[in-house]
Amino acid sequence: MALALAAAPFAASAQDGFTALTPASNAGSYLRDEGATTWLHLRMGQPVPFRIFTLSDPMRLVIDLSEVDWTGFDARAFEQSQAVLGLRVGLFRPGWSRMVIDLDRPLKIEMAEMSRDASGAVLRLAMEATDVEHFVAGAGAPAAAQVERANAAVSLPTQSRPVGGPLVVVLDPGHGGIDPGAERDGVKEADLMLTFARELRDTLVRAGGFEVSLTREDDSFVPLETRITRAREAGADVFLSLHADAISEGRAEGATVYTLADRASDEASRKLAERHDRSDILSGVDLSDQDDVIAGVLLDMARTETRPRTEALADALVAALEQSVGMHKRPRLEAGFSVLKSADIPSVLLELGFLSSQKDRAKLGDAAWRAKAAWAVRDALVAWQQADRAAARNLRK
Repeated sequence: MALALAAAPFAASAQDGFTALTPASNAGSYLRDEGATTWLHLRMGQPVPFRIFTLSDPMRLVIDLSEVDWTGFDARAFEQSQAVLGLRVGLFRPGWSRMVIDLDRPLKIEMAEMSRDASGAVLRLAMEATDVEHFVAGAGAPAAAQVERANAAVSLPTQSRPVGGPLVVVLDPGHGGIDPGAERDGVKEADLMLTFARELRDTLVRAGGFEVSLTREDDSFVPLETRITRAREAGADVFLSLHADAISEGRAEGATVYTLADRASDEASRKLAERHDRSDILSGVDLSDQDDVIAGVLLDMARTETRPRTEALADALVAALEQSVGMHKRPRLEAGFSVLKSADIPSVLLELGFLSSQKDRAKLGDAAWRAKAAWAVRDALVAWQQADRAAARNLRK
């Protein structure tokens, strides 16, 4: 697998609709020998996620970065090391750029770090000599770097579960238009969440295995029920509402994940059943000709199946975000938010932070922090999808 991965061709052009997250620069960048250590310094406009591994037969060092624009980067000027035979860079696959370094001798990685400074960011890598036996023993591509991973675990069909293909995710940037949401120091919740929703969409699509749409694409007002309708029209497997609240008293910091409260779900079924036009409140079932009692029973049955899936989704988000960007001291809460009342779509509301907190405002305004949060959401969705489809497979046995 590792050898085949290294042979994968680099794409020559950017993916449709995307630009790379940051450019690479020759200024301050080098790959050279300093005594017994071979140093790599790669200058970029901002920090990005990265991974490094080695491959054998022939010996190579591979650096993946998400995602760097190599336009104008002079690889020949960059590479000055006697331990290197050659170097090439390019777009590996959507969301990931790659640098492959052909080695003249076995090297081991002593240090690797990405840091931010006044000029942007720099990836630093220190390598020292090792023997062939140890190099070969440590070589190999991690699962995350394998081409097949984006398409792995495409599901087995089961009732009320996605039947294969990409996971359809609908992102709901909170507020908009005449409803700006929370506001602090000139920052509007509606604008910030639209920015994050767009960045999260790009992260998911770049990663592969996702189909993503937004309930609003601009600063416009969208009624709460319309947001759920748009999710259903998109065939959503997951509905994720994005917010950044503010409190007038006290102190609160960190992200929180909300699911629909039990009492609120009972009320939601009653209110939905009372609607005159209810052809779109339960996917695949037209309740227009049913009375309120029957409609309510069907909605409650749908929630019985959906609720544990929603709880699992919330738990996956908390686990991934806690590890990556941190959470509020009470990371999992329940409430009666209208956007969580879909009976058949796992739906959660993610409060990324509090605009009333200066610390949270700084994080939410930091593109690098938002990128970490977006990747955490992506990891959570992948973990949830795998567990959800495994559970569906077990139910079919």
